[in-house]
Amino acid sequence: MFKSIVVGTDGSPTATEAVKRAAGLAAGWGAELHLVSAHTPARAKVAVRGAQVPEAADWAPSPDFKVDAVLDEAASIARADGAEAKLHAPKGDAADALLQVAQREGADLIVVGNRGMTGARRLLGSVPNAVTHNAGCSVLVIHTQ
Repeated sequence: MFKSIVVGTDGSPTATEAVKRAAGLAAGWGAELHLVSAHTPARAKVAVRGAQVPEAADWAPSPDFKVDAVLDEAASIARADGAEAKLHAPKGDAADALLQVAQREGADLIVVGNRGMTGARRLLGSVPNAVTHNAGCSVLVIHTQ
């Protein structure tokens, strides 16, 4: 049915549930699975000719988010469900990252959890809302809460 599936994770329990569902679908359909964990870079302080320049243009990943560990754990979950995955760790907004990977990889399905679909986050913006409104392919919203 689907040939290429994209799912995002931040390592949270709700994202892990979405990964499990996407992996199960990928394994069942023989689809390619793409795991995406976007991270918002933190501005790095750099020295320019001996002087510290706060808020320099160079970027570094936020030290409190271990994107490689999150993706490795998600890949292990996918393998346990019978799916091999390609890993993507783009910088930037999570919804934008999912949409860009889906477009670049020719995905025909994006799987997201429903976290943020209700309450104030629904009004202020959330990953599932942004993805469902902007995806160029089918979107499956998994009930994770």
